[in-house]
Amino acid sequence: MFASSALCGPALLSPDPAAVFRLLLAVPLLEEWIVRAGLHQWLLQRTSPLPAWLGSAAAFSALHLGSGLTAALLVFWPALLFGAAYQRWRDWRLCALLHGLCNAFAISACAF
Repeated sequence: MFASSALCGPALLSPDPAAVFRLLLAVPLLEEWIVRAGLHQWLLQRTSPLPAWLGSAAAFSALHLGSGLTAALLVFWPALLFGAAYQRWRDWRLCALLHGLCNAFAISACAF
């Protein structure tokens, strides 16, 4: 079983319906709107693609420090994927979909 307290917080270990809604819809939409449509796009207008990609991934990770350093470090890798998708297609909604799918995987890996 993948679940451990270092990798899976309470919302992932035993998610209630409200937590599932937040993790699959609300949080991905809000975070990707802020990080991709906001920060990533702003950085792209002021720098080259590489710093925009890495900077937005670092900011995304920093948003997860409240869940612990391990969680923040682990989400850096999917953040790179979301950033690459944003740079390719410039659609933050696609990033939100990918984010929600990653959260669905985390819920299934931690809760079951």
